[in-house]
Amino acid sequence: MALVTFNEILPPARKAGRAVGAFNIANYETAKAVMIAATAEKQPVIIQVYQRLMSDPYIGALAAMMRNLAEKTSLPVAVHLDHGASFEQVELAIACGFTSVMFDGSQLPFAENVEQTRRAAEYAHRHGATIEGEIGHVPANGTDEVQHIPLSTPEEAAEFVRLTGVDALAVSVGTAHGYYKQAPHLALELAGQIRDAVSIPLVLHGGSGTPHDQVQAVIRQGFAKVNVATEFQHTFQLRLQQELQKLDGKFLPLDKLMVPATEAAAEHLRQLIRLFAMVD
Repeated sequence: MALVTFNEILPPARKAGRAVGAFNIANYETAKAVMIAATAEKQPVIIQVYQRLMSDPYIGALAAMMRNLAEKTSLPVAVHLDHGASFEQVELAIACGFTSVMFDGSQLPFAENVEQTRRAAEYAHRHGATIEGEIGHVPANGTDEVQHIPLSTPEEAAEFVRLTGVDALAVSVGTAHGYYKQAPHLALELAGQIRDAVSIPLVLHGGSGTPHDQVQAVIRQGFAKVNVATEFQHTFQLRLQQELQKLDGKFLPLDKLMVPATEAAAEHLRQLIRLFAMVD
């Protein structure tokens, strides 16, 4: 099946009570780790890049590499823009061959978020891509916003989906991006109410460090996409650091240097993929 949009993988996941892992990559090795893990677990996967990479002049090359990796497998793989910050980024991502995009207007007033997301959704659908929107803004750990995380409501979710036509919806149920100082307690009852209010797959942002039992609990509430970046990339970084310390300044070809870090990241991802797929 190889390259797919969200519509081929997320609705079946929601129906089955499982989720697809969405992992932020930054280079060839992290993307390769995602594909190694997905192939080993025989599960669909979403390779995504954070919006800041869209300003890199070589984003087209990174996108081509992501697509090529996806096309080498028979598994369903979506190539996705995470937290798209503007309509222009949505346009660029689709021009680069992304099969799905996110427009994140969650910090805008609700009406403006609706209007800008609707415009982005119409453009994405016209070009054969799917789109994710967000309401309730999932903040970053370490910011003042974490003290007062604005939770989404079922009423806003239903209205937003109806007015924008998005294919997946990220909502705030108590998570934050990055590592936590204290473990979060997700609003599971609210998650179920939002699930009942909308028919499309829900998305959990802030998967890094969220207790596994709570992640699986919200997956059962219709969250069919779980985003992870920090803990996966940190695993890669720490193993790479270990390998550099072993070398103690000696030279090793970079392709060889990257192998242990890639393998460590892939093993970490395998555990997450199994967790999200609700595999014992």
